[in-house]
Amino acid sequence: MGNNTPLGQEAKSYIEKGELVPDSVTIGMLRNKVEMHPQAEGFIFDGFPRNVHQAEALDQLLQEKGESVTALMALDVDDEEIVKRILLRGATSGRADDNDESIIRNRIDVYNRETAPVFDFYAQSGKSVKVDGIGTIEEIFNRLKREINRLAGK
Repeated sequence: MGNNTPLGQEAKSYIEKGELVPDSVTIGMLRNKVEMHPQAEGFIFDGFPRNVHQAEALDQLLQEKGESVTALMALDVDDEEIVKRILLRGATSGRADDNDESIIRNRIDVYNRETAPVFDFYAQSGKSVKVDGIGTIEEIFNRLKREINRLAGK
C-alpha cells in the first residue's frame, strides 16, 4: 500500500519489528487507496482489518461510500505451520523478520490477541467465514474462489 509514501515508510518501520502498524497509519493508507479508485466495484483487503478498531473504522469508511463489508474470510492454519511457511518465505522474501522465529512467534501472539477478535466482530452479523488453509496453493486458492463465488451468488 504505497511503501514509498511517508505513511508507507512509517508502516514499514513497524512491520520490520513484527509489530502491528498503528491504526491511524493503516487507516490513512487504506482511505488513500480506496479514494484513488472511485470506479472500483469492490475491494479485497488482504490482512485488514487487524483489530476491532480498524474494523469499525473500515465500516465507517465504507458506510460513507454507501457500501459495507460483504465478508471476512480467514484462512484456518495452525501456528506451527504458519512458522514453517514464513521461515520458508524468508529464504526469498528479503525481509529480515521472515527469518527470525522469535519475531514470527511474536507476530502470531499479536494476531491471537489483536486480530482474532475481528473474526468474532464480523461473525455477529454473519459475515465471518473460515477457509481451510492447509494444502497446496491451488487447493487453497480453489477453496477461496468457491467461497467468493458463493458470496457473490454465483
